[in-house]
Amino acid sequence: MAVPDWIWFVFIFAFGCCIGSFLNVVIYRLPRDKSLITPPSACPACGKHIRFYDNIPLVSWLLLGRKCRYCKALVSPRYFVIELLTGLLFLGLFILYFRTDLRTGTPSFLQGGWFIYLLHIILLAAFIAASAIDLELWVIPLSICWFATAVGLLGSALGGYIIGPDKVSGHALLPTASAGTASLAAGAAIGLAISWVLLATGLIKRSYESADSQNSPDKPEELTEQQFNHRLEVCREIIFLLPIIICSVAAYWISRKSSVIQSLDFSQHPVIAGLLGSLWGYFVGCGIVWATRILGTLAFGKEAMGLGDVHLMGAAGAVIGPIFVVVAFFIAPFFGLAWAGSQMFFKKTRQIPYGPFLSLGILAVMILHDWIYSLIVDYLLFTIYY
Repeated sequence: MAVPDWIWFVFIFAFGCCIGSFLNVVIYRLPRDKSLITPPSACPACGKHIRFYDNIPLVSWLLLGRKCRYCKALVSPRYFVIELLTGLLFLGLFILYFRTDLRTGTPSFLQGGWFIYLLHIILLAAFIAASAIDLELWVIPLSICWFATAVGLLGSALGGYIIGPDKVSGHALLPTASAGTASLAAGAAIGLAISWVLLATGLIKRSYESADSQNSPDKPEELTEQQFNHRLEVCREIIFLLPIIICSVAAYWISRKSSVIQSLDFSQHPVIAGLLGSLWGYFVGCGIVWATRILGTLAFGKEAMGLGDVHLMGAAGAVIGPIFVVVAFFIAPFFGLAWAGSQMFFKKTRQIPYGPFLSLGILAVMILHDWIYSLIVDYLLFTIYY
């Protein structure tokens, strides 16, 4: 017996609001190096533990009049906004994926589409937390990005068994690797391991190494500008990236020369194809932002974009794949321009970090996935035919 849509909608919205409540914990505690598990939720002003009936998403904030029950301190509207936003996002994505024709390539919910939906809401939930922290403190905790990356790698490896490799590759639902992209990903992974060893042994230096307080929300921007030669710092990052680039190119060259590697059919090994495809998506996502960071810093002498943005897009690439993360990167500036235009219209000058714009670009690509994919396929077919 089919479950009525309204039950699905209520359940998913409520579930999203509950996840949003947890994201509020992440947003407050993670950048302050506090445990996400203990102690239980408490009022930041008076320290009183919040009872379960005062911790119901959306409802409690409204019933208590936006105040703590005990000390009457105002509770930030951010808590309500994050819960509502997460609930609406979870519900909206479900409706778009399974109740509209916008993503016809995605299987129905009960035929494996739930797996794509799950991976996407996990990524978006992580990006909501990262964007909120970025807006408040101008920093993106790397642990959020690493968590989302791990989800992408694991999900891509398992996706071929849950949905089927033909559907996954036929509609680009998850990253998959051919012989060429597999060699690129494997070579880049070897190069990354070499770079880590070089860092650990002190043979190469970290950029902004003395900036232990760089992630501190209390560090004034002026001190950062005076303390570092930004062009020199990104040169250190270039040195770190060289083994990754060299090993990736070398592995690809070897694969092109080896008939054995070229003959490998990765569709028979969905775990390997998915894992290496996701890994390549991670490197592409990181690479396009890191290249922008390096070129912008060399050109203007100021740090352009942050390393948090690099890892943010790397996580996105691990989930949605290398092509779509590049498209998202070029969509993100349009959201930035819209924000800048609104600031000019309302005569405000407040700047915000770039992480939220990147997150919106990822969301746009998820929604417009089939349309973008059809454009890419049509262009490739046109190019091959002519």
